[in-house]
Amino acid sequence: MRERPNLVRATRWLLTGALTAGLVLSASNAMAQKKKPGGKKPAAPPAGAPAGAQGGAVELDQPAQPATPPPADGLELDSPQPGAQPSAQPAAPTAGATGGICDIDPSACPKPEDVKAAAKKDVKAEIYAVQQIYALRARRFEFNPYFGFTLNDQFVSHPGPGLAINYYLTNVLAIGLNGNLYTGLNSDSQFNFENRRATHVAAPLNEYQFSAALNFTYVPMYGKFAAFGDFIFHYDAYVVGGVGAISTRPIPVIDPDNRKFDYEMKLAVNLGLGLRIFLNRWFAVTAEVRDYIFNEKLENLTVAAGSAASDKGTWFGDNQITNNVQAQIGVSVFIPFSWDYRLPK
Repeated sequence: MRERPNLVRATRWLLTGALTAGLVLSASNAMAQKKKPGGKKPAAPPAGAPAGAQGGAVELDQPAQPATPPPADGLELDSPQPGAQPSAQPAAPTAGATGGICDIDPSACPKPEDVKAAAKKDVKAEIYAVQQIYALRARRFEFNPYFGFTLNDQFVSHPGPGLAINYYLTNVLAIGLNGNLYTGLNSDSQFNFENRRATHVAAPLNEYQFSAALNFTYVPMYGKFAAFGDFIFHYDAYVVGGVGAISTRPIPVIDPDNRKFDYEMKLAVNLGLGLRIFLNRWFAVTAEVRDYIFNEKLENLTVAAGSAASDKGTWFGDNQITNNVQAQIGVSVFIPFSWDYRLPK
């Protein structure tokens, strides 16, 4: 009767051990189970879940991946974007490449032989800080027809046409010729006529035939001004001077019945100031005041008695330095009409 309780106890312990072993084996088998081929793909882990997590479960036989903290601005610039294709590997730099402009565009960098050739050139240290001159004058001819009027003779006027031809050696210096024609245009003034009639006193008068001179012109200043709204005019001012000759003779006033004078050439010098206003690059309007200075022979105020009255030696009186101040209005034409700047800017 004692053997039966021992047998029951042993049977109970045996069943308990078998059950425990079966539970342990089934649990370990379930944890080590592999994915069968053809099965469903596990759902994608949620954002921020550690690698290897599927359906919220963690593989116990795999080491947990440490979570990477997100960058401060929420985007890792050097990390690939989700779904983006990995970029190709950069090409290896060539030998001696520096990555500068010379490697990108070799034509932008001078070659050593070009640098040596440039170093041998003469350098002219000239800096042009002003605007290009509107009308260059250097190596150009100027044809200047004009008409002159006497300004300072109250008794007789000497108007007449004239022509000046200048050649500019430089942009500011010219050499040229000019001439005036007075024949047939000399006229007695109304003031002189009334003076003789009122006082019965005659003043010695002279008339001019022509004049010619060799001149030098210097242009010290030029500029521009606005007029008539939006029009811009360019101008230059010049100084002119020269030496030549003038042909004159006295007008017989004291003894016109017996005296008849011939024209004589006298040495004359001239000085003047002028202004040119350019309407385009080769055509300009000119205004000039010039003083022609010469030694004039005047008629003798006394008449010799008897036969001496016909002696020409008694017809002339004193010599007098005469200033014929003349205003000249005309135009200038420059030839050639166009040119190229020597140093275009």
